[in-house]
Amino acid sequence: MLRWLDVVTFARYGNPEPPRRVEKSAAEWAQLLPPEQFRVLREQATEPPYRNAYCRAYEPGEYVCAGCGSLLFSAATKYHAISGWPSFTQPAHKNAIWYRFDHSHHMQRVEVRCNVCQGHLGHVFADGPAPGGLRYCINSASLRLVAPEQEDAKSAVSLGVGSAPPQSE
Repeated sequence: MLRWLDVVTFARYGNPEPPRRVEKSAAEWAQLLPPEQFRVLREQATEPPYRNAYCRAYEPGEYVCAGCGSLLFSAATKYHAISGWPSFTQPAHKNAIWYRFDHSHHMQRVEVRCNVCQGHLGHVFADGPAPGGLRYCINSASLRLVAPEQEDAKSAVSLGVGSAPPQSE
């Protein structure tokens, strides 16, 4: 379980190695992503609070990066933080997230990005619930929820059974 000291250590001294890397030019990302996702993921924009896809959604599944499809968070770690954006207590795994200090807008925060494609996700704060005390405040536009039945279908396809459901974005 990650704690605030781990987050600060990563931001200050270096992040864990990602499982893979996805690198594209700004023009390639602009062709692949809808405008709102491009603004958030590639230009570090923030979507309006409470008017986003996953703020009030609590379905089971896994949240993946809307840019590269890398696993970021489990729905089991999502909680109602009353922040206006989806909030999580922990990333899916230690090297899912990339951290850096962010001193913009006259604030001191830690920005979080997808560790695979460097897409902007949001910020992490030290005011989350016990035991870890973390609150990952994430833009819905940077996420895609993969439902458990989609995960089962993807596993069946990789084993040569059935076909994958169409992906909607």
